[in-house]
Amino acid sequence: MSTVSVDLPTGTTTVSADWVPGTNGSTVVIAHGAGAGKDHPFLQGYADALGALGFSTLRFNFPYVEQGRRMPGPATHAIATWRAVVAFARAQDPQAAVWATGKSYGGRMASMAVAEGLVVDGLAYLGYPLHAPGKPEKPRAEHLAAIAVPQLFVEGTNDPFIQPISQFDDVVATCRNARVVWIDGGGHTFEVKGRKLPASEIGASLAPIVAEFARP
Repeated sequence: MSTVSVDLPTGTTTVSADWVPGTNGSTVVIAHGAGAGKDHPFLQGYADALGALGFSTLRFNFPYVEQGRRMPGPATHAIATWRAVVAFARAQDPQAAVWATGKSYGGRMASMAVAEGLVVDGLAYLGYPLHAPGKPEKPRAEHLAAIAVPQLFVEGTNDPFIQPISQFDDVVATCRNARVVWIDGGGHTFEVKGRKLPASEIGASLAPIVAEFARP
């Protein structure tokens, strides 16, 4: 495990990260959701499956997880962390393409960082949280249209964070270069009713979708 130095508005801190080199010339940086750190089985399964497909992977924690807190800190802290971990990934393999991916909150923070100037080759969201469940009147989407790099939305059709789906479709239509891959019956963590799978297997099942998007 490595540590990455992050310059926050409140001072410099460090976050934990797991770098696993690959062979295909592309790096996938992986952010966790709001309620779990980088070592959640879903993300471990996802990263391991990407590694088996030849990708370098970098999983990392946001500062609030390192500090033992349950709730995310300011968005500025998450954006600064994304800048730091992408710089770390580039230092490990300067020639590699870099793809930013994240579960829910982690993916949304990546999109905000890219909208503010972070340079990556593309973004893949694992369950983009368009709005809080039951609150479609408060979408988190204005910045998405400003993103020029390709965007991939991997979404469950039963995810309460994107209902109604017609609203989500309208948001994706505002993006310059975006597409959606639907997981039929999937919820926000891609669980499907009546189909019990370990979180690691669910995460691993999404890796080929992202690999096809990010393949060199």
